[in-house]
Amino acid sequence: MPQFTEEGLKENNEFMSWMKVIAEEKNATPAQISLAWMLAKKPYIVPIPGTRKVNRLEENMESADIKLTQDEVKSIDEMLAHMPMSQVFGGSKIQKK
Repeated sequence: MPQFTEEGLKENNEFMSWMKVIAEEKNATPAQISLAWMLAKKPYIVPIPGTRKVNRLEENMESADIKLTQDEVKSIDEMLAHMPMSQVFGGSKIQKK
């Protein structure tokens, strides 16, 4: 899982730091912001997070109460658009030219 290698973590650090700022502003966790972002995208997108702990299930459900503005959704989209996705999603390595 390349997103958890030292290089992958370093590449994702800027995004995660930025997500933590948004989460603090919304009094939420970064995971809740991620779920709220998916819920805000389209009415037919329904994230299905897995969990083994009741407190995480409750936390996930609370993400439905978090309202992101269109500007916040757009900001997350733009940040993701400029990230090396292979490190985030564990795909094949992107070769920089």
